[in-house]
Amino acid sequence: MKQLVVLLLAIQIYCAHSQTLTVVDKVTREPIPGVAVLVGKTPPVFTNQKGKVDVTALNGMDSIQIFSSSYKKKMLSFSQLTKLDFKVELEELNISLSEIVVSANRVKEDKLETPNRIQKLNMKEVAFQNPQTTADLLGTGGYAFIQKSQLGGGSPMIRGMATNRVLLVVDGVRMNNAIFRAGNLQQVISLDANALEGAEILFGPGAVMYGSDAIGGVMSFNTLEPKLADSASSFLFTGNALMRTSTANSENTRHLNFTIGMKKWSLVTSYTRSEYGDLRSGSKGGDSYFYRKSYVQTIDNRDYMVPNSDSTLQIGSKYDQTNFMQKIKFQPTKHMEFDYGFHYSETSPFNRYDRLYVMQTQGPYKDKLRWAEWYYGPQVWKMNRLGFTHTKKNIMYNQVRIIAALQNFEESRFDREFMVREIRSQRETVRALSFNLDLDKQLSQKLNLKYGAELVHNLVGSQASLTHVVTQTYDSTVTRYPNGSTWFTNGFYASMKYQLHKKVIVSAGARFSSYKIKASFDTLVFPFPFKTAEMQNSTLNGSIGFVYTPIQSWQMYVNAATGFRAPNIDDMGKVFESTPGYLVVPNPDLKPERSYNIEAGTVKTFSDKLKLDFAGYYTQIVDAMERKDFTFNGQSTIRYQGNKSNIQAVQNVAKAYVYGVQTGLEFNWNGFGLRAAYSWQKGQEQTTDSLVYYPLRHAAPAFGSAHLSYQYKKVKLDFYGVFNDRMDFEELALTERVNTSYAKDFSKDPKGQNYSAGWYTLNFKTAFFLNQYVVVMLGVENILDRLYRPYSSGINAPGRNFIVSLKANF
Repeated sequence: MKQLVVLLLAIQIYCAHSQTLTVVDKVTREPIPGVAVLVGKTPPVFTNQKGKVDVTALNGMDSIQIFSSSYKKKMLSFSQLTKLDFKVELEELNISLSEIVVSANRVKEDKLETPNRIQKLNMKEVAFQNPQTTADLLGTGGYAFIQKSQLGGGSPMIRGMATNRVLLVVDGVRMNNAIFRAGNLQQVISLDANALEGAEILFGPGAVMYGSDAIGGVMSFNTLEPKLADSASSFLFTGNALMRTSTANSENTRHLNFTIGMKKWSLVTSYTRSEYGDLRSGSKGGDSYFYRKSYVQTIDNRDYMVPNSDSTLQIGSKYDQTNFMQKIKFQPTKHMEFDYGFHYSETSPFNRYDRLYVMQTQGPYKDKLRWAEWYYGPQVWKMNRLGFTHTKKNIMYNQVRIIAALQNFEESRFDREFMVREIRSQRETVRALSFNLDLDKQLSQKLNLKYGAELVHNLVGSQASLTHVVTQTYDSTVTRYPNGSTWFTNGFYASMKYQLHKKVIVSAGARFSSYKIKASFDTLVFPFPFKTAEMQNSTLNGSIGFVYTPIQSWQMYVNAATGFRAPNIDDMGKVFESTPGYLVVPNPDLKPERSYNIEAGTVKTFSDKLKLDFAGYYTQIVDAMERKDFTFNGQSTIRYQGNKSNIQAVQNVAKAYVYGVQTGLEFNWNGFGLRAAYSWQKGQEQTTDSLVYYPLRHAAPAFGSAHLSYQYKKVKLDFYGVFNDRMDFEELALTERVNTSYAKDFSKDPKGQNYSAGWYTLNFKTAFFLNQYVVVMLGVENILDRLYRPYSSGINAPGRNFIVSLKANF
């Protein structure tokens, strides 16, 4: 009994003399992990995941520094900490050049030392904006333009490039696969916007580090990381939950994630479920041409064209989505780490909305809607990822990282014309295996070397059938891709960074890549002039850049780089109807398209209140792959699904180029903030049979955003505008000018010609941080309820949209 009393007294005496400091965000009241606390040149101690750190050893000290790279530094005495009850609030440092980025060289490094324009999205600001999908998340930064063909979509456009000319990377693994097409893609929505810890956009070619497709840029996403318990505790449990609803599409989103951490083991689990109803567009201004005036209903196996009683309601645009993620980390020693991640995403079937309003122009059902049904089946993405990191200086490296991943993609398409009794289905799968080896070696105080290798293998499955909707009998038909085709690529790279002068850093790198395609074609269902096709090639790419930092608050850079895009299965082997009357067929004679890019930029901060940045660039593409008229078996036309169609194929056209500027401004003073972003780009292409240049598809009109914000104690307000400039008929790509039934994606000028209308929206968001655990967020988008359709999109943007969300941290 006496021993127990002594033990309790000892614990009480220790607690009485032990002091734990808690560091939280001044506005959100959330704990801040990783904050350094030190006196003079003594080794710092850091806050844990709960924002806590033991400062007993600093008792009596007068100048205790408390700082983090993302917050304003504070200097306090121990007596001042006592008066504050050992709870310190730090103010976020919104204006800074010092950021840690990973997209430039696949490892963490100071953004100030990289000769590239990199946008690191502020994840706190992202959470405040409440994007529904990861495509919407990219749009919040102001430098990526988002195209949508349907509500269940979002295709980012960066510097006049899109789809398979920009690269998606998730936790260091490339997401682009062998059937990423030149047409607009929606794979980015497979990523859960609520399960991201960081997101970056590397603008311009990233071929040295990432290989094929990284011409316009690289979008790098880092999902939530498992956190280990610190030395002061043996167990960690944190997480957050979110509920959100939006009126424009009757959104209902629920999200939960939690982390369990121990000394050597940790896991993070994330789950999100979202349901979206039919999207309601705006009702003021705009072009009533975009209204949905009718739709198809099928009753007793007969199709009827039904008037839409509410033309602002885009009937048939609804869908839902489920995301799940499980990650595990094991750290047996301080130098070694293993991590495993499982990612799963599945959507419901969703309509390809821009097909649902196409009208027939001839035949017995002239002036009727062409399609009774046109929808995508569930879009499924699964990834198993295994990583290993070893951080210890030796002759080969200071750090090595190995990533092995298996991804499975599933997608399908179903279409049936008005009053036709057969529905066509096309089902595609891709099994993508990848291996990445990245080594980082500090050769001297001034010289750093990064080198590594990548292997990628894709196996494509493709099935197709025609099914009678009444009898359910079915027949085989031509598949979208050659079934069982393979795409393989490998690459080896090396990159160095050398401090030429205390104010000058030079970076240079090179990569050798090769690829190979094998495909077999079924001549029984389609008159292919060949049964097998094989294609292989290689390419050498390089980059060089200089960073000049005259003072710590001013960076100037210039870089030159090459990039490439290797033909994939979609380029070489696809059969599909691109627009009514145009059939795309395989072309086994493709070669890689190559890009040459030069860029210069500068960024300057003035104190911690103002930041200005500017970048200008020019990119030229040679042997660019574009769809053009083609002869097949000596014929320029073919009958396909009962219709006469002109034949086209993806071919290497002469050249294309795009140039533009990106500029931004950030200002903060006494809680007030001003943030603006602007992008202008112009692109043109020249075909092999003409010396005339025409506008390049995916070179979006000028666009940007401007935010006026205010923060005070527990409240944050943001009033902002988003805008998109007009593009006249002469500024549209040739395929966008053609007056086909798909021209409804564009407005009409007095001559009846297509053009893309300019637009702007006014929006308002607010957040109330009730305490460190609960946040209430409210917003209204498109306050003026404007009717508009973003450039190249096939669905109207949301009308006036009220958003309510509740977030709880624990």
